[in-house]
Amino acid sequence: MIIGSKQTIRLHISDNVTIALSNLTKNSKLNEFAVTVLSNVTRGHKIAVKDIAKGENIIRYGQIIGQALQDISIGEHVHVQNMGMSEHHQDYAFSVQSDPLPTIETARSFNGYHRQNGKVGTRNYIGILTSVNCAGSVARFIEEAANKENFLQDYPNIDGIVPIVHSTGCGMSNQGEGYETLHRTLTGYADNANFGGILLVGLGCEVLQVSSLVDQQPSSAFRYMTIQSEGGTRKTIAKGLQELHLLAKEANKATRAPAPVSELMVGMQCGGSDGYSGITANPALGHASDLLVQHGGTSILSETSEIYGAEHLLTRRAVSKEVGQKLIDRIHWWEDYCARNGGEMDNNPSPGNKNGGLTTILEKSLGAVAKSGRAPLTDVYLFAEKIDKKGFVFMDSPGFDPCSVTGQVASGANLIIFTTGRGSVSGYKPVPCIKLATNTEMYTRLQEDMDLNCGDIVTSGVSIEEKGEQLFELLIRIASGEETKSEALGFGGAEFVPWQIGAVM
Repeated sequence: MIIGSKQTIRLHISDNVTIALSNLTKNSKLNEFAVTVLSNVTRGHKIAVKDIAKGENIIRYGQIIGQALQDISIGEHVHVQNMGMSEHHQDYAFSVQSDPLPTIETARSFNGYHRQNGKVGTRNYIGILTSVNCAGSVARFIEEAANKENFLQDYPNIDGIVPIVHSTGCGMSNQGEGYETLHRTLTGYADNANFGGILLVGLGCEVLQVSSLVDQQPSSAFRYMTIQSEGGTRKTIAKGLQELHLLAKEANKATRAPAPVSELMVGMQCGGSDGYSGITANPALGHASDLLVQHGGTSILSETSEIYGAEHLLTRRAVSKEVGQKLIDRIHWWEDYCARNGGEMDNNPSPGNKNGGLTTILEKSLGAVAKSGRAPLTDVYLFAEKIDKKGFVFMDSPGFDPCSVTGQVASGANLIIFTTGRGSVSGYKPVPCIKLATNTEMYTRLQEDMDLNCGDIVTSGVSIEEKGEQLFELLIRIASGEETKSEALGFGGAEFVPWQIGAVM
């Protein structure tokens, strides 16, 4: 239930705060709540609509988002100065709300690239994948050399060449979580359906050996080499160009053809969130996610540290207790991970999130989970683990967006949808990224970077369902080749960020 006026919006009848929809000045009257605002309050921030005693729970979305650090008077601005987070206990109620969504009778399709392994890509790139940081510059040199000879003019069906470079691959243990996570990430990228060909380049002496990443013989879609074996930088560049031509001849044969929407796997992200995120863009994405699942597709929620405090909303939708417990096991892993590294789970929201009106991780998480819609939770996966089930799933990851998206792409995502309230800018080659603005003011200011405005849910009364349907149609067009704003700007060359776990030696 949504209760509000033109000045504010209250998201649930039990909430003791309302959200400002515009900048309010001291002594403004909120007639619907018989409230006088006691100080200036910025758009997206919270105002008490009841007197709240010290230690009392503060409620938004009908859920606990924190506790009052002091007595809070009706009309008072509720934020970091008077609200904090204490221990919270959740009733996981495994699977009590795991109801399947209605089926869709009319199948939808998109135009994608059909791969020999049965997957379908939304783009057709050639990747230069590196096993170690030491090979990163050479990978970029190979791309630069290809660009100098106008390499792609002979291969019009190829979208580009993507060097996949990173900061690790050596100075690490050759076993354990860190090594296994990086290995999954690199092999997952090599297998992503948006690559029509992969050239794997290593140095030769690194911990993560090229041989450990190779499970097939060289082919027209996969080639590999090491700089040391080729005889150094210049010889590797020359050999790399030869290999790229072999890959491109095969990749260029691919053309777009109809494919069922069930072949789409969408990674869902939010970054630079604000007080509108859980009201507009995130629930609109949740509705689009449900539509995708109803068509047999897959949507991936991630950022484990940003569902903390709202995990009970997901365990209730798990298809089984075992699936729900897998999520709770990851939550416990994160609690231990933070403790042994001197961190804490409420280290989030970021300063930008707080400026936008979010106060605690509980509040942020409740808004973030809205991206998941209502579909049952089919399974829970490790970071970069291959996703082998359809429907709505969860993949463990940090809340750091480039790292989280890296894991989703490695897991198989061929499309990313990213909601933002403050104005995040990024892209994730080889996968197109659709950017959703949570508020109209930011969309107007940054519309060269934003693909869809969800702020009109508040400013113009557009329903969440209508906006979700607009997004669903947009994702089909983007999957079929329409360019996103981040693609037009050239993003995607710096956002490959594997999750580094463990000691750097």
